[in-house]
Formats: sequence, C-alpha cells, structure tokens
Amino acid sequence: MSTTGLAIFDETIHKTNSWLKEIGQTLDCDRHRSYQALRAVLHCLRDRLIIDEAAQLADQLPMLVRGIYYEAWRPSGKPEKIRTREEFLARIGANLANAPIEPEEAARAVFQVLEKHIAPGEVLHVTAELPQEVRALWRQLHV
Repeated sequence: MSTTGLAIFDETIHKTNSWLKEIGQTLDCDRHRSYQALRAVLHCLRDRLIIDEAAQLADQLPMLVRGIYYEAWRPSGKPEKIRTREEFLARIGANLANAPIEPEEAARAVFQVLEKHIAPGEVLHVTAELPQEVRALWRQLHV
C-alpha cells in the first residue's frame, strides 16, 4: 500500500527512514536526534567541498536527504576554509543546535551511513577534498 500515492516518494521516505535508523542505532538516539545529526554533518561536509564535488555527492543521496543537504545552501564563497578537525567538529556542533550529541560521534555515524550507501568512488572523491585531519576522522571507520 502506497503511503503517498507516488512510488518515488514512498521509496525516498523509506530510504531516509532507513538512514535515520542506522544513525540512531549508532548514536543510541531517537529519529529526531538522528535527523539533527544527519543535517548538521551533511551541511558541514557540503560547505567544505568544492561546488562540483558537493553536487556530485548530492547525486548519490536519496531525494529527501538531498533536499536536507541543499537546504539553505549558498554556493558562493565555497568551499569554506575549514582546515582542521577541530574547526570541522566545531561547525558540526554549531549546526547541532544544542542537541545532546557529540559532534565527533555525529560525524562518525553519518560518515558510516554515507560509506555504506554511496558509491566507493564517490567516497574517495569526497574524502580527497577534505583536509588531512578531517579525512582521518572518516578513515577511522576502517580501523
């Protein structure tokens, strides 16, 4: 039975809920907090990537997540000059809007979901655009 009446909408809702569930299991939190973590990390990542790479990453996201990703995006002045792990995590923390989630845990949870659901080649392109310290945060998933 279709929830929305359009298969493509039902599919993106299902995929988005699946991503939120995976994040929630990693962070041991509810869907609302999972959404906050997903949004905060995606926005920070998007703003650190060059525009072409940001768009290529967006192409890999479920339609609903893509909308979250592009929400309030202003591509002028991008990529932002986030050079260190601390700057990256501070930006995520600012985007978490007082949610009781550690920025580093949020980053790892979202990176895990991206690693699982986007093409390996795109993961390589995205991580290649990141400063070494942020790239190391993503690569800690494989340790």
